[in-house]
Amino acid sequence: MTLLVVGSTAFDTVETPHGTAKDCLGGSSTYFALAARLFTKVRLVSVVGQDFPAEHRQLLTQHGIDIAGLEEKPGKTFRWHGRYSADMNSRITIDVQLNTFGSFQPKVPNSFQDSPFVFLANGAPATQLSVLQQMHAPKFIVADTMDLWIERERDGLLELLRKVHGVILNDAEAKQLTGESNLIKAGKKVLALGPSLVILKKGEHGCFLFSNYFHYAIPAYPTESVVDPTGAGDSFAGGFMGYLDGCDHLNFSNMKRALAYGTVTASLNVEGFGVSRIAAADRATVDRRYHELLQFVAP
Repeated sequence: MTLLVVGSTAFDTVETPHGTAKDCLGGSSTYFALAARLFTKVRLVSVVGQDFPAEHRQLLTQHGIDIAGLEEKPGKTFRWHGRYSADMNSRITIDVQLNTFGSFQPKVPNSFQDSPFVFLANGAPATQLSVLQQMHAPKFIVADTMDLWIERERDGLLELLRKVHGVILNDAEAKQLTGESNLIKAGKKVLALGPSLVILKKGEHGCFLFSNYFHYAIPAYPTESVVDPTGAGDSFAGGFMGYLDGCDHLNFSNMKRALAYGTVTASLNVEGFGVSRIAAADRATVDRRYHELLQFVAP
């Protein structure tokens, strides 16, 4: 099968206790695609500026990612500069330059419009909805969002949630969206807004999965060396969606395995600056960590 991701491509400057990395290749669609390609074929829709180097395109294509939907526009590529706290559980944004991403209007190539699995990476709800209008009855659609859209574009986000199969949020976003302080109640309330599947991320404490038929929780993989947490959520989503894309059925057993694969894929991503570690990862390493995680959670 084939998986489509629509989102940002960026240059990131990241400061962590392990050092500073300038102008790393980043962006939600990039992290997601490099994680998902470990499991399935990936199609990418994004936008870059004229400063986007050929070597980055080559990196994506060398990993089997179809970049026919990577549009180049006059101007510069989206840039983000952030600094993480000493424990890397929080960060501050020092600078954001949206550049070409500020006017991003996704154009899904005709050859991509039959993609059965679709991930709408973090973006304005109106932009995410415009992607769905270009698709031909996808089988499984999952969206990401953030506090900004919950606060400023709530009506558009609520419309989106009625049209997707799943949504991925962190615990703070779920509480903000529902007004519930209890995470279990918040998860159930998000379900009532439309999606049939809700994943609530809790960072180093793992994640919860909610549906109308089952609930499930899984811890994070115990990573010893966290160098750069940027893109961990998108890598998690890439592992989760990528694994499911190769399954025959979207049942409870496959959902549990997909959560575990998403978890270990994210654990690899955080071990290097930018996309360096996830780009270097292979399926054998992911499978090994998957089996190690199962040993941690087994009774």
